[in-house]
Amino acid sequence: MFLKFLLVLVFVAIAVAVGLYCRKTTTTVDGFVLGGRKVGPWMSAFAYGTSYFSAVVFVGYAGQFGFKYGIAATWAGIGNAILGSLLAWWVLGPRAREMTHRLGAQTMPEFFGKRYNSKALRIAAAAIIFVFLIPYTASVYNGLSRLFGMAFNLPYDACVIGMAVVTCIYVVIGGYMATVMNDFIQGIIMLLGITAVIVAVMMNNGGFSEAINQLSQIPAADNPALNGAYVSWFGPDLLNLVGVVILTSLGTWGLPQMVQKFYAIKSGPAVKQGAIISTLFAFVVAGGSYFLGGFGRLYEDQIEYAANGTPIYDSVIPTMLSTLPDVLIGLVIVLVLSASMSTLSSLVLTSSSTLTIDLIKDNLVKDMTEKKQLLYMRVLLVVFVVVSAAIALLQYHSSIVFIAQLMGYSWGALAGAFLGPFLWGLYSGKISRPAVWCSFAVGVGLTAVNMIMGFVGTPLIASPINCGALAMLLSLVIVPVVSLFTKAVPFDVEPPSAQGAIDREYEHEVMHELEAEAAHEG
Repeated sequence: MFLKFLLVLVFVAIAVAVGLYCRKTTTTVDGFVLGGRKVGPWMSAFAYGTSYFSAVVFVGYAGQFGFKYGIAATWAGIGNAILGSLLAWWVLGPRAREMTHRLGAQTMPEFFGKRYNSKALRIAAAAIIFVFLIPYTASVYNGLSRLFGMAFNLPYDACVIGMAVVTCIYVVIGGYMATVMNDFIQGIIMLLGITAVIVAVMMNNGGFSEAINQLSQIPAADNPALNGAYVSWFGPDLLNLVGVVILTSLGTWGLPQMVQKFYAIKSGPAVKQGAIISTLFAFVVAGGSYFLGGFGRLYEDQIEYAANGTPIYDSVIPTMLSTLPDVLIGLVIVLVLSASMSTLSSLVLTSSSTLTIDLIKDNLVKDMTEKKQLLYMRVLLVVFVVVSAAIALLQYHSSIVFIAQLMGYSWGALAGAFLGPFLWGLYSGKISRPAVWCSFAVGVGLTAVNMIMGFVGTPLIASPINCGALAMLLSLVIVPVVSLFTKAVPFDVEPPSAQGAIDREYEHEVMHELEAEAAHEG
């Protein structure tokens, strides 16, 4: 127990120390939100990966979908690596970096406002982000706290409150640079931890071959006649597994806290390097997590069940880990703490900066100085953490028992609203404002209606995962189709000449230096 506490305390101390070290980078809004747009490929790639994978994936998704689909759940991790990381960096990375520099956009709502020349779109996007990032953040608290309860026998409420306090401290102090530096450290822990855990769990079950043999003898829950369903690479339910792959992989293309990593990266070549690093990271962490979850059925007589006999999927991974030696349990706690801290910091920073820059500035408060914007961001960051922690506690003490439910609603609404307008806005100059509004309405409307109907009776689409995946695909189709029949917002999406890009880069650097000097003198 002492060793486990020591590992956690060292981790927290390092996180806070990094926040203090990075304090000097937070004197300007651009520095606080994007690190001055000078983040290198390794830190950007690890920041992307650690923001992508948290307790939601390791505890919630790996537990639920590994238990449902067996080894086939590994396809979700492979999809996360190829579609969610490699292709996202190749397709979105260079254009997102160049366009946001050209427009001077620091947030996704600011991009929509300037790209489509609409203040209303900017405000609507900011409101959507604030509302739907909260359940996602709450789901991260949930998964992390379950592991803490298993390892330290601490009350759930104490874990959530402790997590909220630590997140507030290092993000408020160090801003974006504190998050990416911590992400790099935490990413290394995640790579080592997931590898060690997989090896230990396999050894606990007699080795890989024996574990596979045991898993192959378990009949499929919905089709007992299907032999070896949980060791098949297509699993017992391929169609729903495809929905999981789409939601967890394509969803990152429209999530503001993910694409913001492309805004902050240092240069064009760094995007190419970051793509490879991020992909390899995802293969190990996401692929490893889902692969590990695939053996959850070996513990079906030990996991928790609801009163109606339904498995509590969030208990699958903690049950698997509870059989490991204390040293490895301590490593796992730090592993998941690493993933969750990075995701939480990214979420709260995105939300507070969006509210300040896109909603409050020039709308509620006129002529906001740089200093006042930074103050508002820090205050709202604390507010966002408190609200999301309160929802996490409410969720735990209510009937909503699955982490994946909360994440599915959040990702579905955000990516369903933003994916089409963002992707098409980067590559096409013929997109209209009505098309963007339609995408916002469908993404948010479909998710909200399905969620409300699920609470009061029968949802339109049984799985919030499939609902979110459908919202994303509809967004990609709706935007170009509606734009064919409505007036486009003229915009030259082609990158300017190389010399022009260099000149603008130099101009941005000079402006950032001048702003930093002015803020320091002020």
